[in-house]
Amino acid sequence: MVKPSTNDLTELLKGAPAGDDEAAAFVRRRADDILRPTGALAVLDDLAVWVARWQAAEQPAVARPEAIIFAADHGVTAEGVSAYPAEVTGAMLGAFESGRASISVLAEVAGADVRAVDVGVGRPTGNLRVEPALDTKRFGEAWHAGRDAVAGSDADLLVFGEMGIGNTTPAAAVTAAILGRSADETVGRGTGIDDEARAKKVAIVDEALVRIAHVVDPLEVLAEVGGAELVAIAGATVEARVRRIPVLLDGYIATAPVLALDAADHRAVEHVRAGHRSAEPGHRLALERLGLEPLLDLDLRLGEASGAMAAVPLVTAACRLVTEVPTFAEFFGPAD
Repeated sequence: MVKPSTNDLTELLKGAPAGDDEAAAFVRRRADDILRPTGALAVLDDLAVWVARWQAAEQPAVARPEAIIFAADHGVTAEGVSAYPAEVTGAMLGAFESGRASISVLAEVAGADVRAVDVGVGRPTGNLRVEPALDTKRFGEAWHAGRDAVAGSDADLLVFGEMGIGNTTPAAAVTAAILGRSADETVGRGTGIDDEARAKKVAIVDEALVRIAHVVDPLEVLAEVGGAELVAIAGATVEARVRRIPVLLDGYIATAPVLALDAADHRAVEHVRAGHRSAEPGHRLALERLGLEPLLDLDLRLGEASGAMAAVPLVTAACRLVTEVPTFAEFFGPAD
């Protein structure tokens, strides 16, 4: 597989369809005339307009939501950055596939499907502290796995999740590098590490940032200090943009590759909204840079697309509130 560059991304996006402004404007006008005080449900109305724009539909709906979860192992776990052993990644992949994980329950509530994609379980990336996480071949494989996963979906709303013990470390490294922040600002407690382990994690990310100080291309940053599941999420996000499918963003790990895409070409993330804001400090910084206000802020830190999936019913309700509630004219009849 060929590793895409930022130039390749820009060329791809030149042919991507724009959001449908006419459908969005239609839904906006309807929302402003719906049988309730104007602006009473402004945030939900905005969601319906967003869905209408990217579904190119005057009757926006969430009928086929889907979570796609990418799983991979990380070489940096050898540094002791997580409270859990790397073997948990494979075990959780099995839980996703058998429908017994937390995301499975949340998806059932939301009426969504869940699909797990193995992009590197048992094949850890390089240790980002001392070497590139992904070489050209591995990056290309993960990128295209993400794109292929979306190409095989018939979803009308997508959420991307991840599973990879230790992956808040690459998320913190990518976020710090893209934002020009320090490791101390972007490193959190992940799965619940103590102060000593967090200090070690900060030092590891600091070393990685020094190692890649010369790297300018955001996609190259993703290769140097990211992970296979982060790259797959980036590829999936781009494919969703090409196919004009709205994406509800999950937590820190899912946001880091979107931050890199935004830095490479903002058009790659125009179709994205934030489902939630996690407890990780770097996630808050990333969402601020992206200009995204999350629908939920519950200090969640699970991953698995759980935060975004918890917000899917809000998006579903937002669409129904503008398509099923009548306007004043429809309810009372035309004015004399």
